Amino acid sequence: MNRFRLTRRELLITSATGGAALLAAPYLNLHVRAADLASPLHIAIEFNAHAVPAYVAIERKLFEAEGLQVTAYASYITGASLAAALTRGDIDAAYICLVPTINAYANAGVPIKVVCGTHLYGYGLAVHPDRVQSVRDLEHADIRVGCLREGTAVDTVLQKAIERFELDKQKILPKVRRMHPAKSLLAVRAGQLDAVFLPEHWLTMTERFGFVVMLTARDIWPDMIGSVLVVKDSLITTTPHVVEKMVRATREATRWMNRHAAASAEIAAQYLSQENGKAPLVEGLDDEAEFRISRESMLRSMRNLDYINDLDGDMVQAIIDNAAALGNIRRPFAAGSLLDLQYIQQA
Repeated sequence: MNRFRLTRRELLITSATGGAALLAAPYLNLHVRAADLASPLHIAIEFNAHAVPAYVAIERKLFEAEGLQVTAYASYITGASLAAALTRGDIDAAYICLVPTINAYANAGVPIKVVCGTHLYGYGLAVHPDRVQSVRDLEHADIRVGCLREGTAVDTVLQKAIERFELDKQKILPKVRRMHPAKSLLAVRAGQLDAVFLPEHWLTMTERFGFVVMLTARDIWPDMIGSVLVVKDSLITTTPHVVEKMVRATREATRWMNRHAAASAEIAAQYLSQENGKAPLVEGLDDEAEFRISRESMLRSMRNLDYINDLDGDMVQAIIDNAAALGNIRRPFAAGSLLDLQYIQQA
């Protein structure tokens, strides 16, 4: 036995400055200014279908309607860099998956609160239909499986699928190839994977290379919370009215997009396709257009999520307990210490 081998939790701490293994995808860094703030707020936004409410809020100027002036945004290259930024204090708020939020809070003591949800689900399994006809085929030695790294929400869904369908984890986990979403898509394109667990919109994008979506988080873990809006404790303490405005803008964006799904898909497709040219996602591609997503694909992707803002505290606790059971955090903690839901109750 290698005495220097890292545990899952130690790996999460050392690899992401205690912020855990966040989804290894770019993030947008939105700069927002309120009239009574000396400097802009820095808000990180996921680069995937999880962030449609934020994209809608930007495009429809809902932050501005609340008196929050959007000035600029840029890309984070990886989720790990966002974790480090959260730990350093570079980020004031983030639209981010709940699982890495839990890891950051528990492993690094990042002083944050979850103030509202943005969606349920948002992850799943896509397969090559000629190679994988049932989820049990994942156990076969010659079936090549891809997934994001340990500690991510996507890895959590993989682990939950093994549990739910009573699969043999010893036949699956040792052969899983750990890759971020863009590299996973490249591997699918190159015929190097037979099955892959991914977040949306990346999951739906595998369809252009002949894969089909076999399972979503809706099938694997009913009512699973996907992403949330997180703010630093200091923001709540010093400018609670700004947090209230952010939550109201998020709520309004969510309501609008649920009434106008096609228009929201068009907005999200434009933002995601535009960012492909700014972030190093397309290395190894002959044509970067292969990573662009159409409105139709985006709409299919969005149907695999439920965009809602209210949060079920019991489900938050279940996800915390699951993180502890997986070894991603040392021990469970009370969900109430991470949640501050007064703003969404008022919105």
